[in-house]
Amino acid sequence: MNRKLVSSLMAAGIAAATLGVARADTAYTATFTTSITYSNVGSGAANVVVNYYPEGSSTPVAANLPSLPANASASIFAGNVAGLPSGFKGSAVLSSDQPIAATMVQISTGADTLVKNRPLANGSSTGASNVLLATVLKDRFDSTSRFAVQNAGAAAVGWTIKFYNADAAGALVHTINEASVPAGAAKYYDLGEITQIPSNFNGSATIESPGGSVVATVLELSTSGVNVSAFEGVTGGATTLYMPSALCDAFGGQRTAYAIQNTGGAAANVTVTYSNGGKQTASIGTGAKASFIACDATGATMSGFSGSATITSDQPIVGIMKVYGVGLYAAALGATDGAAKIALPYVRWSESQFTPGGRQRAFIAIQNVGGALNAGDATITFLNSSGVAVGSAVALPALGTGAKASVNPSGAGAAAAEFGYNADGTIGGGAIIQGPSGSKLVAVVRIVSSIDPATGQIVGEDYNGIPVQ
Repeated sequence: MNRKLVSSLMAAGIAAATLGVARADTAYTATFTTSITYSNVGSGAANVVVNYYPEGSSTPVAANLPSLPANASASIFAGNVAGLPSGFKGSAVLSSDQPIAATMVQISTGADTLVKNRPLANGSSTGASNVLLATVLKDRFDSTSRFAVQNAGAAAVGWTIKFYNADAAGALVHTINEASVPAGAAKYYDLGEITQIPSNFNGSATIESPGGSVVATVLELSTSGVNVSAFEGVTGGATTLYMPSALCDAFGGQRTAYAIQNTGGAAANVTVTYSNGGKQTASIGTGAKASFIACDATGATMSGFSGSATITSDQPIVGIMKVYGVGLYAAALGATDGAAKIALPYVRWSESQFTPGGRQRAFIAIQNVGGALNAGDATITFLNSSGVAVGSAVALPALGTGAKASVNPSGAGAAAAEFGYNADGTIGGGAIIQGPSGSKLVAVVRIVSSIDPATGQIVGEDYNGIPVQ
């Protein structure tokens, strides 16, 4: 785990980390303020500095954070940072003398906003010269994409963005050449404002920066409703993807769909195998995409299913898990590999105040993508804002290869009844998943902000667990 994290502060509407107020009637017209939630995954106290870079600028606004104990989690809300003006749009770099992990939370802050979901995306400890955005949309599926590309290197670099039409065999539609962006800074791109990209566009994008190092984050925003989700750019495809969450009409009507794109040089023969034995197959043309809905799988009873999935292909693919139903609109990347230790910087749980507009709950799906594990071989420990374990470590059940365990802080006992919510009014808490040496685990965390008891509708978003090396 690197001691520097770069994270584009994504936004909807005209600004990221927007400090002003405006009524938001759709996700696309909403304004957001960013909170960065981070964990110290090192062995000593961490001294963390955040540098906020206005879009395209080399001059940051610095914020020194309180010393963070080992294993502790905290957050910084852009709206409370002195020196960030209303309408700020940019990026951030977190630097620490201990390894850290972080995820970004986008909060719609307009007056009387209708957007309740809080999209999540992880910061990155490294960049790459080539980054792929698996899905970008313009007026398609009631959504339009915005994304930010950040220079994660030490010197100014440029990049080329290419947009490909997944409905036309991956045909190149448009190219943007960015000449020079300072280190740490980002540039924003709104498909709704790029006239060269046609309406009803369903495709992908690549970012190429020869000799450079970049990262990217995407927001997918409803153009007529209030749904919004986020995910990160990836550095390339893989022939195996792991999805810790697979659902078919579970928990009152939740479903998963996997958007899979072929990034290889020939048609891809793709198989999705669910942990209950259900299967789906498809041939996906070069550059094209296909959707796999868990409820459509055959070979097993899918109704009411809650498990995991493994996706294999004879060509490199990238994939995004989308969760929908009963109000949910969430997204997370498919994982390409696992780790013995995983950091979850943002975990909350409330037994008494989980109500609309109240406290949150975290639901954690952990998938074993390595060799079979016995009961108790892997554990999850919930750690408060001081880095102290709350309640008991939760032992995971026996997990065969590809199997999933579902966990939340209530498993740690009564001490975790209001986990992440401190008596003094401060908020913060995370978790560490630990398996035996050589084991491979992946995880997705769903942060649910509320369930409306009258309608059963859920507001929630997902983020991927962060491997700790």
